[in-house]
Amino acid sequence: MLKERRYLQPQFDEVQVGDNALQLYRDGFELSTAMLAAIDKAQESVYLEASIWRDDETGRAFKQHLAQKAAQGVEVYVMCGNIGKQNASSAFGSFPAGVHILRTVPFRRPWHILDPRRYAPDHRKLLVVDGLSGFIGGYNLENPYRKTVLDTHLLLQGPATADLAFVFITNWNRFSSLGEQITCRYRRKFEPSINIQANDALRLTFPIRDMYIEAFDSAEQSILLTNASFVPDHSTLEALTAAVSRGVDVRVLVPWPSRRTLADQVICSSFTQCLQAGIRLYISRQKGLRSKACTIDGQWSTIGSAHLDLLSSVVNYELNIEIYDMALAAQMQDLFARDITDAYELSLPKWLSRPWYRKLSEHILAPLRFLL
Repeated sequence: MLKERRYLQPQFDEVQVGDNALQLYRDGFELSTAMLAAIDKAQESVYLEASIWRDDETGRAFKQHLAQKAAQGVEVYVMCGNIGKQNASSAFGSFPAGVHILRTVPFRRPWHILDPRRYAPDHRKLLVVDGLSGFIGGYNLENPYRKTVLDTHLLLQGPATADLAFVFITNWNRFSSLGEQITCRYRRKFEPSINIQANDALRLTFPIRDMYIEAFDSAEQSILLTNASFVPDHSTLEALTAAVSRGVDVRVLVPWPSRRTLADQVICSSFTQCLQAGIRLYISRQKGLRSKACTIDGQWSTIGSAHLDLLSSVVNYELNIEIYDMALAAQMQDLFARDITDAYELSLPKWLSRPWYRKLSEHILAPLRFLL
């Protein structure tokens, strides 16, 4: 049983988009509780895809609930290449026979070692129950994300959830053995207000980056972007700069500096270009901020696993949801407004006045920004 959370994050009302109900989460405890409750209600299938699943209180709770549903005859499928590896316990990675586990291994054939696409990590965070309820966002299965890390996640209930199931099943069947293929199929329904964007390294398709650039190009009033690893490529930065030139209020919230000194030097290499272009940069004082979210013009929003760096843009397996809805956008705007109350705006004069040795180190490390 999960212990009570240490503090409360804002709670949001459910939003109806077509035939689908959407619930926004910021509180990691509330999210993990809702995810475990959804697993407990499963009647047919549970699909779980995670990039990190730690051997701690949170991770063990998910393992226990999944094992219980598998024992009841529910089809449980799990994709995760990093189960309990941060801890000494090797037993955590062992599951009952009823739980189908696929540890994402890039090399299925000897010649795969020569294929760069096979090195792409799976960074998705996804839970789908019975093809009716789907959780998508940035939270990992570990205690820090339940207690101290601040990310953004979404619960989707309704026919659009079948698209999430399709993404999972496609990936599972591609990498699993023939005897482990998923034959279940949930009927999909076209929903113009909700789109699932999935980067697929093996197919060399990376729609999340294109989604962002297209949304930036369409902005007329405001772009409110929170990203834990904001290292925009030339085209993305160009789209944001063009939006500023059209009079769009472009604000970017980043957690910086973090505990990763080298990464911080690389990330801030784009700050000068952003500030000179008129992009307003806010530096969060919340060290645990890891959100990957954006809302534009009070109409469009996206939540998911993808950062705005090279790895997430054209390397990793990533998953974002794109929603056209004013009610959800209003919640996202409210969340952004709350977050910048615990941040300070970085001005260009202040940034240019930083010590010379920092400028030198940033200049030397700037080429590495395309390795993040």
